[in-house]
Amino acid sequence: SKAEMRHTCRGTINLATANITVEDSCNFIISNGGAQTYHLKASSEVERQRWVTALELAKAKAVKMLEESDDSGDESVSQTDKTELQSTLRTLSSKVEDLSTCNDLIAKHGTALQRSLSELETLRLPADSTEKIKQVNERATLFRITSNAMINACRDFLLLAQTHSKKWQKSLQHERDQRIRLEETLEQLAKQHNHLERAFRGATVLPAGSSGSGGSTKDPCCPAKGDLSDEDDDNEFFDAPEIITMPESMGHKRTGSNISGTSSDISLDEQYKHQVEDTKKEKRTRIPYKPNYSLNLWSIMKNCIGKELSKIPMPVNFNEPLSMLQRLTEDLEYHELLDRAAKCESSLEQLCYVAAFTVSSYSTTVFRTSKPFNPLLGETFELDRLEENGYRSLCEQVSHHPPAAAHHADSKHGWTLRQEIKITSKFRGKYLSIMPLGTIHCVFHSSGNHYTWKKVTTTVHNIIVGKLWIDQSGEIEIVNHKTGDKCNLKFVPYSYFSRDVARKVTGEVTDPTGKVHFVLLGTWDEKMDCYKVAVGSGDNGAEGRQRSHEAEDSRLLLWKRNPLPKYAENMYYFSELALTLNAPESGTAPTDSRRRPDQRLMENGRWDEANAEKQRLEEKQRISRKKREAEAARATEDG
Repeated sequence: SKAEMRHTCRGTINLATANITVEDSCNFIISNGGAQTYHLKASSEVERQRWVTALELAKAKAVKMLEESDDSGDESVSQTDKTELQSTLRTLSSKVEDLSTCNDLIAKHGTALQRSLSELETLRLPADSTEKIKQVNERATLFRITSNAMINACRDFLLLAQTHSKKWQKSLQHERDQRIRLEETLEQLAKQHNHLERAFRGATVLPAGSSGSGGSTKDPCCPAKGDLSDEDDDNEFFDAPEIITMPESMGHKRTGSNISGTSSDISLDEQYKHQVEDTKKEKRTRIPYKPNYSLNLWSIMKNCIGKELSKIPMPVNFNEPLSMLQRLTEDLEYHELLDRAAKCESSLEQLCYVAAFTVSSYSTTVFRTSKPFNPLLGETFELDRLEENGYRSLCEQVSHHPPAAAHHADSKHGWTLRQEIKITSKFRGKYLSIMPLGTIHCVFHSSGNHYTWKKVTTTVHNIIVGKLWIDQSGEIEIVNHKTGDKCNLKFVPYSYFSRDVARKVTGEVTDPTGKVHFVLLGTWDEKMDCYKVAVGSGDNGAEGRQRSHEAEDSRLLLWKRNPLPKYAENMYYFSELALTLNAPESGTAPTDSRRRPDQRLMENGRWDEANAEKQRLEEKQRISRKKREAEAARATEDG
């Protein structure tokens, strides 16, 4: 019932067009042909059959009601729509009448023409003239027949329009009603989610003197750990009734995906100048805590379904105070895996460490549901860790549309990493898909081994209602172009019905002949293990791999995720490396991400000012892009 839908409904499907199939003794499936599929499980075969029978009867009733409603002419539509439709039909009728009048005139003049031609035939004229008159007579007859056919076709069209107008009108009204109902339902769900969160917080927050508070209430900046802080993080997106105050000019006018400008765009804050001092001596371990601002998410997202994320105007409320270039640099957090790989004598063992490095780049995403800033065109980010970690890295935003970045890192431990990444994304209503395109290259200097691979798809779920969570899915093939060795990694997508461990990653390392030497197993958010395969003789290779896989003594821990810093939930779930990336440093280029004013304002908690600055940069980006396009057009004209 509609009353139940307000608080218990998990989703809806139109039974009139649904397909109900039995899967096995207890399971059955309801699908509408692709967009929606529900897998349902009953406790017994008898209960399953009762449900299937009830649903089939309801489906038959729904189909019958649909047919009856199609035949009925009592549909309720707005008076404006009726007037508009009637006006259109009147216009069509008048046009057909005009055509009919023209037809009568054509018939009248055609008859007169044929009579005149017949009279000409009776006259004594040369033989060739009579032949010509007959041809003209035949053409006049054909012309009259064609005009009659045209008039009849117009009458048929008018009749058809009058017959189907009610059906078209009803279909249009149905679509409008569906859209309105969808918006109301989502708005209602968001409000209920907000009330539930508040009720949860009210029931969970303990008095200062209660046991279990652990003294955390003494520090307002450091709330108690656990579910409560998670809910507070979620609160950033889904407090629907409260809308943050932002400049009116901000909103849906953004046209550029990235924000382009020159170094003169970026003026340093006084605060930045003071912070630069002593940064070489000690890396920072904390940033200002994330403010608990609220935002009506649905008011922004409802017009963005199907669009690319980079083309959706987003306030900084959805961001974290790092740019995409800094997020790319975070791939180097576990650089020691490549350091160890450079020391391996065996290329197959080296490939295991490269595979673990590939998986480790996703470990920071498990809690990081905020969006990094789109870099400016020509923006750079340099990270010099030669003294501490033996590597240095440089990223640059090299394309505006489509947004693309180039990244290069060198290590004194004997490896070079480079990647060119173009991010494409689609918002699908309930989830957001992020597809990185481009290839990553890793070259080891001593052996000359050259590895390449690509990234998998990242999906952000529960965009509208519920707690945001991230999943990685797809396959990665890592290839050693010198030896032909390969590693196939499979990121298993999360499934509600699967008993497997969540965020699972499996892989096999093979030589050029396809023989498996190592099996990899782990999760992309925790660790990766490696098992050496000792395949015996005969055809039982798979059994041999399985026994070796199960043998604990053959296990080697390749990688384990570093723990998050204390109070990370209040600092955008940044890792220790991420906390240092936006710290001001002396000697950086004018185009460095650390000098972005909107990003710096957001990090300091001044979100309203950050939004205004972001809008200014976007406007400058639009002007700059138009100027470049005009110059390109002039150059084309000049050859």
